[in-house]
Amino acid sequence: MPVEQRYLRNIEALTEEECRTLSEDRVAVAGCGGLGGSVVEALARIGVRHLRLIDADVFDETNLNRQVLCTEATVGLHKAEVAKRRILEIDRKAKPEAIVSYLDESNAADLIRGMDCVVDCLDTLESRFWLAHACQALGIPLVYGAIAGWFGQVCTVHPGDASFVSIYGEPFGTSQHARLGSLPFAAYATAAVQAAETVKVLLGRPGQIRNRLLMIDLLDGSMESIELAPIP
Repeated sequence: MPVEQRYLRNIEALTEEECRTLSEDRVAVAGCGGLGGSVVEALARIGVRHLRLIDADVFDETNLNRQVLCTEATVGLHKAEVAKRRILEIDRKAKPEAIVSYLDESNAADLIRGMDCVVDCLDTLESRFWLAHACQALGIPLVYGAIAGWFGQVCTVHPGDASFVSIYGEPFGTSQHARLGSLPFAAYATAAVQAAETVKVLLGRPGQIRNRLLMIDLLDGSMESIELAPIP
């Protein structure tokens, strides 16, 4: 079966078979705000049609500076539901699933069960750790991303890999974005890397950011990576 017209610009960078693979794979995006909204947009456009969207929050006016799914018309609406609607505007054949729920120790595993990859776009360390533990337990690759001010960071964690646990230590606390701000281009750049990593995971492509943390500095226009040591 020939590739659909909408995916012709994928070809050469991706094969027709890879496009078909993406349309069948299942991805959970945890958090549909600054990072998650852009990740959802990119994955829906490249052809990932089975997206599980997890977020209990609603949009507010503070989200307008960076969250692509937040407009004056969507303020007050649930982020997961808005993300689902956006996907269907892009691709009526898509099968998005909106889950209006916070992610915690009690439900993390159930929320991501059956997924081929999980994208961490959460904004609290505690939720991130419960998600990471659930991914390890279920054998699901995890693509992590975070932003603070002008900076972003991304890594991809397969079961058994070293991960951001080696940086953050104990799984409790809040994100740094409240102290350093959240700028739109930091969210978009970081989300773009997360979306690319997700596609590489789904397709088994080399070059994934594994056992290292990619550091994005948009203030001085640099990227570097640091090796992550396994947790004893």
